[in-house]
Amino acid sequence: MSEAASARALLPLGVFLALFLGAGIYFQSAGVEMAFYQLASPVAILPAIILAVLLSRQAFEERINTFVAGVGDRNIVTMCMIYLLAGAFSTVAAATGGVDAMVALGLHVIPASFLLPGLFIIAAVISTAMGTSMGTLAALAPVALGLGQAADIDLALLAGVLVSGSMFGDNLSIISDTTIAATRTQGCNMSDKFKANLKIALPAAALTIIWLLTYDTGNVPPKAPDANLWLSLPYFFIIVLAVMGLNVFAVLSLGIALAAGFGMFTVDYEWVQFSQDIYKGFTSMQEIFLLSLLIGGLSALIRQQGGLKFLADSVTKVTKRLFKHPQQRAAFGVAGLTGLTNFAVANNTVTILLSGEVSKKLAEQGNLAPRQSASLLDIFACVVQGALPYGAQALLMGASFGLSPLQVSLHTGYCFILAGVALAMILWRKPLEAREAPVTGTP
Repeated sequence: MSEAASARALLPLGVFLALFLGAGIYFQSAGVEMAFYQLASPVAILPAIILAVLLSRQAFEERINTFVAGVGDRNIVTMCMIYLLAGAFSTVAAATGGVDAMVALGLHVIPASFLLPGLFIIAAVISTAMGTSMGTLAALAPVALGLGQAADIDLALLAGVLVSGSMFGDNLSIISDTTIAATRTQGCNMSDKFKANLKIALPAAALTIIWLLTYDTGNVPPKAPDANLWLSLPYFFIIVLAVMGLNVFAVLSLGIALAAGFGMFTVDYEWVQFSQDIYKGFTSMQEIFLLSLLIGGLSALIRQQGGLKFLADSVTKVTKRLFKHPQQRAAFGVAGLTGLTNFAVANNTVTILLSGEVSKKLAEQGNLAPRQSASLLDIFACVVQGALPYGAQALLMGASFGLSPLQVSLHTGYCFILAGVALAMILWRKPLEAREAPVTGTP
């Protein structure tokens, strides 16, 4: 049984954020690449868990039981299983040539005068299909760098365009870990969250394309990599099935099988390699898998001690002073909490895992539909992540293009436009829907 609201219960969360952020700042000042990823997050959270156990007033055995119950929470375990399948699909599809096929497909249809908007669209499509902004940037950076140098395009602008497109898909994809975390913490179906997101993401993307059309990129024809375009079909297959509302476990399992089947018929993809790539995909999700389990346990301890109640009450008090409409209060509470958390941890998935439960409470108090809170949770985590100069995306593109990460983050126009569109829609209450009967549907 949870205790009364308590600020002290949030100390373990502060310890985790201080360690995670502090280590990143230290390594960044020392000039270490990917500074904010030198201290693995599952290790950084261990001292916080120990402190949470020590702060609890329960009997020691009960403290451990509370932690283990949080680790084994149905939503946490479901989330972790989806991570594994998403990692397997991404790895198998990439191994069979799917990534090259997606890049080639996009570059085949881009006119030279449409280079910047075209690269934004390609990055958006690929990241939506792959479910990872980092994977998208790693695949596109070499191609885009060559195109940018040939067309004499400002590389900072080009890097920002790629990050912008990759964050579009990271926010929308049904196999993105952010989508998985947002839908599971808010208790809604992925297809519902996807549709709610589109109402905000598509206008923002359209405005971004209009903005990019104002740049003259000359007439240098883009050169596409050699690839079998048929290998892009598995990506489109899972997007269509997910939007249709098919259970995500079925979608990902069918996607893995289809990607492997295409590979076996086109590039002599072998069964042994297939099994190895599935396991490789599992291991690629190791960090977020472990962190999700540990955060589940930490959240249970913090909740039991009244920390989440204190956080929800505090955010509610602030938003009540600013907004009269309950759904507006809930929406701005979710947006503000998510944005501030992401500034601290520089990781959008970790942000959603940390703020998901409080966001759900805010949505319940404000009668905000789960699909809306999930959409806003994911949107503002991706907005801040894409614009952070110490985020993984800006660091990767800065290293790839020989730029300062700050130069990259200042040119991520889509992230700023997306934030503006989302805030405008909240103010007008256009995308906000009331809660329905309790959601017990499939993941």
